[in-house]
Amino acid sequence: MPLTATTTDLAAPPAEGQDYLWTLNFGPQHPATHTTLRIVLKLDGERVVDAIPDIGYLHSGFEKIGETLDYNQYVAVTDRMNYLSPIANNVAWHHAVETLLDVAPTKRCQYIRVLVSELARISDHLVCVGAMGLDTGAFTFFLYAFHQREQIYNIFETLCGARFTNSYTRVGGVAHDITPQVIEQIRDFIRGFPETLQDMERLLNRNRIFVDRTKDVGVLTREQANSWGATGPIARAAGVPRDLRRDEPYSSYEDFDFQVCCAKAGDCFARYYVRMAEMWESLNIVEQAIENLPSGPVNIGVDERTTLPTKQQVYNTIEGAITHFELVMANRGIEVPREESYAATEAPNGELGFYLVGDGSDVAYRARCRPPSFVHFSLFPELIRGHTLSDVVAVLGSLNIIAAELDR
Repeated sequence: MPLTATTTDLAAPPAEGQDYLWTLNFGPQHPATHTTLRIVLKLDGERVVDAIPDIGYLHSGFEKIGETLDYNQYVAVTDRMNYLSPIANNVAWHHAVETLLDVAPTKRCQYIRVLVSELARISDHLVCVGAMGLDTGAFTFFLYAFHQREQIYNIFETLCGARFTNSYTRVGGVAHDITPQVIEQIRDFIRGFPETLQDMERLLNRNRIFVDRTKDVGVLTREQANSWGATGPIARAAGVPRDLRRDEPYSSYEDFDFQVCCAKAGDCFARYYVRMAEMWESLNIVEQAIENLPSGPVNIGVDERTTLPTKQQVYNTIEGAITHFELVMANRGIEVPREESYAATEAPNGELGFYLVGDGSDVAYRARCRPPSFVHFSLFPELIRGHTLSDVVAVLGSLNIIAAELDR
């Protein structure tokens, strides 16, 4: 059953003056959880007294798998972490690996990674705000969001052959260079998306039901956001102007002109509003990247013995054939220094970081992930206390919790 309710103790009546509390299992199979997570609610009538997040329903051992697969193979696992924006996870993983190796991708590769990361951000935000609107009664808004999300998936399918689990990046580069067909699809998206985004804003920004259900609900203050480690749109909606793309730039983000979108209220509506504003900025970054895409290779040279060579290099050059043999056939993978490093990117939900320990082999000795959803789910009890049961779906939707980031 999606929802079950029991009293705290059926045998014993409540003490004199004590409220009669109910325990409600919200999830793990419930339409408003969007994924396999469970919240144990303590209710005083319709009022939430306490909430206990319960994770572990989608445990896949992602971090342990990182200690058994090499640095290129593991990219397929990152697709399954935040499955709303898989290609952004690919970029974050190989950014961390390249930091450990102390190698820098080519300029064209960096721009392509920016391009796909921002498209993934738009896709992720569309799912978040669309589902948030659906949970609060705005079904038409949900359809607008998901239609545009499909257009982005069409772009990814043309780019790398996969709509969803892309596995696009590689150590020192990407799997495939961008093609003229992809460029034309992106330009079509840039031309068409603003009109839809304006329609979405008109549908919801002043919708009385949506505003009443999200304004002053689940308020996170700036001090709480800083103290509890919130990042991304959730922190920026509370007035924390931190964005790794600007503050600790990677992949040539310093070349792009964009604004860091912030709000002050810190409530559900502010988190929705920041994500809507960020889609405009991501669209601006995508346009800059596609119109100023550098020429040149997308992978560093095969002589570096870090990047998998292209099929053309393997079939037509001795250097490519030798590199492919050593990295794949002879089990002589990338030589990683016996060092440790941490690197993070500004993923759609916040700071996505990987702590890696190298032991000289082509497999990480330790691969630790810092996923934003794991941190943000811990905020839920503080945000929901004192609100009504109907507010649970609004607060949970505004946090955009992804279960695969919880159970690593």
